[in-house]
Amino acid sequence: MKKRTILIRDVPEAIFTWIENERYSKRVSQKEFLLKVLETAASYNGSDSQPSLFDFRPQIARPVPSDLPFSFIDLFAGIGGMRLGLQWSGGRSLFTCEWDRYAQKTYAAWFNETPYGDIRKIPPASIPDHDILAAGFPCQPFSIAGVSKKKSLGRLHGFKDESQGNLFFYLSKIVSIKRPLALILENVKNLVSHDSGRTWGTIKGTLEDMDYLVFHKIIDARAYVPQHRERIFIVCFDRKVFGDYVPFEFPDPPAEKSPCLGDILENEIDPKYTLSNHLWKYLRDYAERHREKGNGFGYGLADRNSITRTLSARYYKDGSEILVPQNGKNPRRLTPRECARLMGFPDELPIVVSDTQAYRQFGNALVPRIASDIARQVVRVFRWSMEAKGLTHFKTTLPTTAKERRREYSHASASGRTSRY
Repeated sequence: MKKRTILIRDVPEAIFTWIENERYSKRVSQKEFLLKVLETAASYNGSDSQPSLFDFRPQIARPVPSDLPFSFIDLFAGIGGMRLGLQWSGGRSLFTCEWDRYAQKTYAAWFNETPYGDIRKIPPASIPDHDILAAGFPCQPFSIAGVSKKKSLGRLHGFKDESQGNLFFYLSKIVSIKRPLALILENVKNLVSHDSGRTWGTIKGTLEDMDYLVFHKIIDARAYVPQHRERIFIVCFDRKVFGDYVPFEFPDPPAEKSPCLGDILENEIDPKYTLSNHLWKYLRDYAERHREKGNGFGYGLADRNSITRTLSARYYKDGSEILVPQNGKNPRRLTPRECARLMGFPDELPIVVSDTQAYRQFGNALVPRIASDIARQVVRVFRWSMEAKGLTHFKTTLPTTAKERRREYSHASASGRTSRY
């Protein structure tokens, strides 16, 4: 195909700024971005259904305007539960990192942006400056289920897990170099008690040694979604900026009535989600054997008028922790869409992976509304600092000049990531 050259002069400042902001957020060159815009327009060839050229992402995954916007980066991002919550509170993501290729696929479908891969291969200096560092660093080395499994297989857990346990220290290296104003971290509640409290002592001590004020709380998601799901949230503020005191408090539970399982169930269910006779018999026999031994292991039949057990990443195996009773037939698993709702993800976000991968992703995910409420509390501290101390210490939400944007892009490209749509 013969290619032509187009030269456009006297571009209005508003349009130029939009182009630069959009292509920067997608980590592509100006040429790549403009060609994509034109290819999208040409592909519809006058169709009445042609979308706006200025809208590539699902509306639900866009940042919500705020009177005090902030920038953030999203590390160990999974499918973007943390990002979604921070965007609902006025944040704009400048950088994302997630190494699982299936999670990357979902993230790209929701945010039109493919995350960077292995955080250990990314030079911290190449990451854009940001106001908040958000991260749900890998929880398997510290979770009750993860520790039990690793012990049974003779594997190391916690910080001794070389593949995942030491990723917190890569995170802390980024913190020490980039000095974000605040951190929002999430993990399993067992983090506090793991290794007789020594793991939490190391994490808290590391953050305090970097001169951050540290707050933590275990929050049960049952006030937000119909699920018993306890997670620890860690919020930190840069002592060098805010001093020795900040008026931070974790959010109170929502005032409205808590949802129940029946609120999120679908009406039409594919028969494939109903347990086979063989699997249903196996689960009942397994539960009976453990009951006789005095153990609590077994399946969980959920009450439509109440909440469920914790959805885990192993749900794809047999769905035993959350089974929905059915009249006249065996119980069934939740569908992937019901799992998404159980975590608080809007229906507008498509499920673009297999059922197995979807179950894993939602079982590992974070409830976005909790992240949103915590971010609003962090922003209150930012506002307090501005009003009480007159401090204007926000990082640059986006590079302010075309030269700065080109420099940021060249740094990001040098870190080894290939831009993809």
